[in-house]
Amino acid sequence: MNREASSRPALVISPPGTERRAMKGYYKKKLAADRLLACYEIAPPRVKAYLEAEIAFVLQRASSSFLAAELGCGYGRVLKRIAGNVKLAFGIDTSPESLRFAKEFVGPNQHVRLLLMDAVRMGFADHTFDLIFCIQNGISAFGVDPHQLFSEALRVTRSGGILLFSTYSPRFWNDRLEWFDLQADHNLLGEIDREATRDGVIVCKDGFRATTLDAAGFQALAANHGLIPGIVEVDGSSLFCEVRAP
Repeated sequence: MNREASSRPALVISPPGTERRAMKGYYKKKLAADRLLACYEIAPPRVKAYLEAEIAFVLQRASSSFLAAELGCGYGRVLKRIAGNVKLAFGIDTSPESLRFAKEFVGPNQHVRLLLMDAVRMGFADHTFDLIFCIQNGISAFGVDPHQLFSEALRVTRSGGILLFSTYSPRFWNDRLEWFDLQADHNLLGEIDREATRDGVIVCKDGFRATTLDAAGFQALAANHGLIPGIVEVDGSSLFCEVRAP
């Protein structure tokens, strides 16, 4: 496939149910724990810069008085960095394997709690958190309905609290595809389907499908709740949606 093909992300609000279930299972089993860690270890320098820029953006919104929660914490890559900058950070994930790995990766930390929990059905009381963040395209990668994810995140955020979601910037398409190629080469992902991979969507022959949202998609999610989000491109690599809970 020509990597100079259109980098405009498709506006995908909710993939079909079968695709959502396949994507959800991918991170719960096939791409969990040490295999997920390996994806980040092999990332090219430009991708590592993107990952750092995302964390830096979240840290700018953090406060030492905050109760924070990361949706889809994986093996603790981001949570470990955020924990020292908030009062208490909860990391939730649906993969027991990733959470076990995260316990070792994060290490003993009085500012961290790890919980096996689905981000669309959280066991927290209403208006609990000052900061909810779901970055690195989790809103698409989780394989859940983005409307449900957004609504549930808003439910557990206190009035005036901050919700942060991020996806890939269309300008990052070539770098993103290079990274996914490397993951496929290391058998962390299935072989990439060159015919189907285009317009911001990466498709693997084993059923994995990595979609994105664009600014209009984020605005539509917020509009369902009468909210107007702040949309910011960070580092030319990620697109952040920031919402203040009413």
